[in-house]
Amino acid sequence: MFMLRSFKYRLFPNPTQAAGLTDMLGSFCDLYNACLQQRIEAYQRRGKSLGYIDQANELKAVRLADERLAGYSYSAEQQVVRRLDKAFKAFFGRVRRGKGGFPRFRAKSMFDSAGFRVGDGLTICRNRKITVVGIPGEIKVRWHRDLPAGAKISTAVVMRSCGKWYIRFSVETPDAYGPHPFREAVGVDVGLTSLVATSDGCRVPTPKWIGKASKKQRRLQRALARCKRGSKSRLRAKMRLARHAARTASQRRDFAHKVSRDLVNRYSHIAFEDLNITGLASGMLAKSVLNAAWGQLISFTDYKAAYAGGLVAKVNPRGTSQECDCCGRVTPKTLSERIHDCPGCGTVEDRDIHAAKVIKHRAFPWSKGLGASLEASSQRVAA
Repeated sequence: MFMLRSFKYRLFPNPTQAAGLTDMLGSFCDLYNACLQQRIEAYQRRGKSLGYIDQANELKAVRLADERLAGYSYSAEQQVVRRLDKAFKAFFGRVRRGKGGFPRFRAKSMFDSAGFRVGDGLTICRNRKITVVGIPGEIKVRWHRDLPAGAKISTAVVMRSCGKWYIRFSVETPDAYGPHPFREAVGVDVGLTSLVATSDGCRVPTPKWIGKASKKQRRLQRALARCKRGSKSRLRAKMRLARHAARTASQRRDFAHKVSRDLVNRYSHIAFEDLNITGLASGMLAKSVLNAAWGQLISFTDYKAAYAGGLVAKVNPRGTSQECDCCGRVTPKTLSERIHDCPGCGTVEDRDIHAAKVIKHRAFPWSKGLGASLEASSQRVAA
């Protein structure tokens, strides 16, 4: 079995290489817009819908007519055409669901990535630098971690973000670990005060940097609003805001990686609520919900558990904080009530931790039997 994983690294091009990469993305943006214009005109004039094959067959003639495109990788330019084709397929899918969103022309400042096939357009050198067709010299890469042994690199994406350059490799890795032996099952209740509360009593508080980042973001947004449109000071203010947003997103992603890694290392069976995060993010607590990034945490835990041979289950969230895990009685509570006090059996416990126990036993009913051995429990999972 193979899994498709991505590994992202920082690039350090010199000024000449950075200018070359920027020109390359600009040329690819022009190609994208030209292909979009061709599709629009073909439908308006002749009622014909062009596809990827139609435009890819004309790519060689376009390269002969445009010296800029001729200097870059042919397969990378094919990826640009395929990118537009994916945009149209997504559009037609939205139309079938009763929604719109026609593909738009792209600005060069927003066209920030280019895809390559490793070995065809982009090469990893023996000195662990990379070369890109059309870019002079070798580009330095910070390999902060090694690629997995036996991994097969299929594609790479060169990206630009807030003036910095990155490369992301898509790698097919063997499922080296295989199914892990049963360790322990856990239920996880995600929240705002405590980001994570587990069924065995552990809590992860919401990071303090979230509030500080929000305050700084408001100041930077006000500074941007005061700048005159089209001025250099506005561009600088816009870059400061973008870098702050990118840094906050990086902190949030790093925290989610660490929490999910800790969960996967400690437990083989992990249960979450199947939350409607989009709906929750449209209410009065939208900012807090988005800052908590529950979806990102669950997604990271899911793929890490799959790679480690574990299991992530999602349960219906209805009534998890109202139901008693001991007797099953439903006791309505308001959001301000943080203690579960069951009048039926007398259970008194922290609300979040008790909800995590309900989540655990909904996902893994076999885990409620105290006398069951680990081996027997593992057999029940397989069954």
